[in-house]
Amino acid sequence: MPQLEFSHEPVLLYETINALDIKPDGIYADCTAGGGGHSFEIAKRLSSGHLYCIDQDEEAIDAVKKRLVGFEDRCTVIRSNFSEAERIFKDITLDGALMDIGVSSHQIDDPRRGFSYMQDAPLDMRMDSGKPFTAADIVNGYEESKLADVLYRWGEEKYARRIAAAIVRQRQIQPISGTLELVGIIESAVPGSYRSSGGHPAKRSFQALRIEVNHEIEILTPTIEALVDRLAVGGRIAVITFHSLEDREVKQAFSGLSKGCVCPPDFPVCVCGRKPKLKVFKPAVPDETELGKNPRAHSARLRYAEKLPGPYEKAD
Repeated sequence: MPQLEFSHEPVLLYETINALDIKPDGIYADCTAGGGGHSFEIAKRLSSGHLYCIDQDEEAIDAVKKRLVGFEDRCTVIRSNFSEAERIFKDITLDGALMDIGVSSHQIDDPRRGFSYMQDAPLDMRMDSGKPFTAADIVNGYEESKLADVLYRWGEEKYARRIAAAIVRQRQIQPISGTLELVGIIESAVPGSYRSSGGHPAKRSFQALRIEVNHEIEILTPTIEALVDRLAVGGRIAVITFHSLEDREVKQAFSGLSKGCVCPPDFPVCVCGRKPKLKVFKPAVPDETELGKNPRAHSARLRYAEKLPGPYEKAD
């Protein structure tokens, strides 16, 4: 099957650029470079500054390199998972960092990747094809209770137990290997009313498997904390999410980093010494114009915040 051209419509593009408050001499990180849409807009605003473009998908890395032709002097492209931010930026101070969370349109549309419940493909769902663990390993290897927990926790699937039981029954006959085979099992496990209302009956299960394969939620808060630690005072962090689980995790991470004293209220004076690290701004969502051009943006939300001075730091 031929490789698709990597294309990805950047969501909330100009809201994100405004949120990052780009300085021409600043140091920035696009931690999910994808097709390079956000990276391109950052790079063209730099003069003496620099942009680090990170993605774990080999095809995305090739695409962002093509997108940034002419900007090589101000861009460094790194194939890695953004969970490696603490290591990558160990000796680098950032003026801004961006994370565009979740699966890209290219990954969904490429039938070889196994992300879509609308096209037949191997049960893969890896964002990094170099990793050995796939959706097939979950579907055919997890015990029933653990499989049900994954479907409920990451997909918020109310029929998780019924679906897990149906999967286990089928895999006892033969291993489950294809996406449409799994869709058929899911459809047979849920009530007819569920199949005819509320979207595709496999949507939540496929989301759950994808998140489990790529450890998407667990790595969010540690990565945000690592990036905030590497921000200069006044630097910005921006995170785009596409579903409630991601957004809740980001919101809670920002909230935790924006809190000061956590001493019990009956303490006469603060003894913890905790100071807020972030000033959090009101989130942004796509406007009607963007939604008309890109319906997949309908659930997108941009949360962003600014690094505050610490006890021994001064604002510019």
